[in-house]
Amino acid sequence: MCGNRNIHMEDTHDQAWKIEDELLPTHRGTPFCRWTSPRDSQSASKFEFHCCFEIVSLHLQLPIKFEFHRIEIVSVSLPSTLLLSRFDLNLKISIAADSIGVSQSISDGKTLVSQGGMFVLGFFSPSNNSNKRYLGIWFKNIPVQTVVWVANREIPINGSSGMLTVNSTGNLVLSQNDTVVWNTTSRKQAQNPVVELLNSGNLVVRNEGEANPEDYLWQSFDYPSNTVLQEMKLGRNLQLGLDWTCTSWKSLDDPSPGDLSWGIALHHYPEFYMMKGTEKFFRTGPWNGQYFSGIPGLQPNPIFDFKYVENKDEVFYTYTLKNKSVISINVLNQTSTKLYRYVWVEGDQNWRTLNSLPTDYCDTYGLCGVNSNCIITQVQVCQCLKGFSPKSPQAWDSSDWTQGCVRNKPLSCKDKLTDGFIKYEGIKVPDTTHTWLDENVSLEECREKCLNNCSCMAYANSDIRGAGSGCAMWFGDLIDVRQFDRGGQDLYIRMPASELESNKEPENRHKKNTTTIVATTVAAVCGVLLLSIYFFYRIRRKNAEHNNERHVGDLDIPLFDLPTITTATNGFSIKNKIGEGGFGPVYKGMLRDGQEIAVKALSSSSGQGLTEFINEVKLIAKLQHRNLVKLLGCCIHGQEKMLVYEYMPNSSLDSFIFDDTKSKLLEWPQRFHIINGIARGLMYLHQDSRLRIIHRDLKASNVLLDDNLNPKISDFGMARTFGGNQTEGNTNRVVGTYGYMAPEYAADGLFSVKSDVFSFGILVLEVICGKKNRGFYHADDSLNLIGHMELMEPKEPGFVSRNISADADSRSNQDTNSANQVTISLIEAR
Repeated sequence: MCGNRNIHMEDTHDQAWKIEDELLPTHRGTPFCRWTSPRDSQSASKFEFHCCFEIVSLHLQLPIKFEFHRIEIVSVSLPSTLLLSRFDLNLKISIAADSIGVSQSISDGKTLVSQGGMFVLGFFSPSNNSNKRYLGIWFKNIPVQTVVWVANREIPINGSSGMLTVNSTGNLVLSQNDTVVWNTTSRKQAQNPVVELLNSGNLVVRNEGEANPEDYLWQSFDYPSNTVLQEMKLGRNLQLGLDWTCTSWKSLDDPSPGDLSWGIALHHYPEFYMMKGTEKFFRTGPWNGQYFSGIPGLQPNPIFDFKYVENKDEVFYTYTLKNKSVISINVLNQTSTKLYRYVWVEGDQNWRTLNSLPTDYCDTYGLCGVNSNCIITQVQVCQCLKGFSPKSPQAWDSSDWTQGCVRNKPLSCKDKLTDGFIKYEGIKVPDTTHTWLDENVSLEECREKCLNNCSCMAYANSDIRGAGSGCAMWFGDLIDVRQFDRGGQDLYIRMPASELESNKEPENRHKKNTTTIVATTVAAVCGVLLLSIYFFYRIRRKNAEHNNERHVGDLDIPLFDLPTITTATNGFSIKNKIGEGGFGPVYKGMLRDGQEIAVKALSSSSGQGLTEFINEVKLIAKLQHRNLVKLLGCCIHGQEKMLVYEYMPNSSLDSFIFDDTKSKLLEWPQRFHIINGIARGLMYLHQDSRLRIIHRDLKASNVLLDDNLNPKISDFGMARTFGGNQTEGNTNRVVGTYGYMAPEYAADGLFSVKSDVFSFGILVLEVICGKKNRGFYHADDSLNLIGHMELMEPKEPGFVSRNISADADSRSNQDTNSANQVTISLIEAR
């Protein structure tokens, strides 16, 4: 055996060598050394020094791995005499084993490696500049150090004096200068205890020769940190009293427990909660036999298998990876308040986010208050359940839903026959804190039990597999209910008879009208029939007008009548027309009080319709920012729909920057002022408004300028809202303006805040250059304005998209070949 040792050579009078060996106290042998000098004379002061020992006896169970290091000679006299005045020898020693015994230890700088080479146990610092040391476990062959478990989370070690040992009672002891920093307690009697790091990342203490997990004296999997590895259990061990709860790091460089936790609540109908301190932040809903009620996306997949177990001894959730070559973990992040599932991508040499919880705004616990339903696809995401109304209508209309909803009419508990149930489909069932569960009761029996209990507010199957089975009943107010487009389960909510009749009334009315029409048709002559048709279409048109007015009437904004708008715009005179928007023509007008207005009329030939009209009204009505155009009101008269805005005397930005005369009036400070204003408005939409808003059609013509050239973003007909921490969405209907669209949105319908940022970047280029992106061409190639910008090397992650043109002879003028160069390296988006 040959290897480097901790050797210090001192230039003493007797030229003695002082040899210190901390690792092998029982090692005795004869040393021999050799120097290797380079062949070139220019590096004559560089030598490689090897010192080996002939082993006589070695009483050590662990194989040792040594590494040679190059030594730099500071002072040399050649060729007759070699004088060593000073040199430094840095050694890196690793214990090539997965376990240690009672007589052994792991000090700072040494590590244990699992048998399969997957994980490492050792000392680390979360920050390069920190002197705080922690004992932890991380992946061995992943260049991005990913710590999955920390022992002394609350008490770091200062400096490199930490040491881990196992005593004869089977307890791990982490000490610093003989002071205990952290220790464990064995739950069984120990006999020759051994500490072993398994290839699953589990650090266990077991008796020598004992491999049964049930007989472990202690294991790290019973004390999760912020990371959930495969085979790790989350939940409760009822027999041993263990709480398998995951807690976040306080920050990226502080592994001490944060206030974000992820664990189970043992109600009659258990479910997992994400807690911020003592407050509920997100819940999974109970297990319904296939998945957790609030996570319908937890479906069989090619990455991992999952399992939920509930018995008298333990209640837990766990997962196992299907492919041994795949590395995937769950990480609880304090900063983003999310639980991420990451997958290691070898090609990118980075972690990639597979999914995260919470998924969207409606996953926020109790967002809509009690007795309400959160529907993420609605502009007003919170809706009262049928038979309920907002407790505070004024607060509700201001998007303050915390007070929730109350019943319109009380239940008739004295006579159970007068109450009934309304069925909701695709639901995340309410919080199960106040529930009763019987897995041996059918759905019909569950209904009868609920009717017989005056406090029962709702019921559902506890297991949705097959035809469904089991009974879960809810008592008191229903909280944290949400609607899914796909997935979820059926929930039956109790209603008084009067509410049930009102829900049936439209159906009965429809049947009566049908009978009347049929009778009239049989009895009437052609003249009466034609008259009936006439009145039918007239009533239908009035109903449509009434519905349109009802949609806008709920928005609590001023309504202008058509004569007022007609007078203000001089009968929609062509002289008053100042532009053409996505909806239709835009007219300048003046109200009787002298206020100037801009009237945007919805054109029947426009690709945008009533949905976009209502969308813009609902969005802008509640937005207040100096860089967003102010909505004064709207007008609906029959099929005519108009929006009334404040008038912008300098029209739109494109009329300024693309006009040869006006653009010369814009000095650089003014252009910067415009860019800065657009950025402030966009930041408000993305970060500061109650709901995150993605504009999706940000362009020069949709930025208006007031008297002082202050920019105001307008035209929100194509905008979409995101809830909570949602960052992206997908649509099959790609709308917007080509040239301003982000590539992923134009090609695949993927939109996010980055889509608007891309459009903003195009706007910045246009403001600076005074050139239209799609109107700029160069004779040498087919690149547009973007292609001729000199871009800096992007920060990771980032991308630079360039258009690669083929030879002119090999394609037509309409064909374009393109390639995107993309680099991705961070777990979370910028």
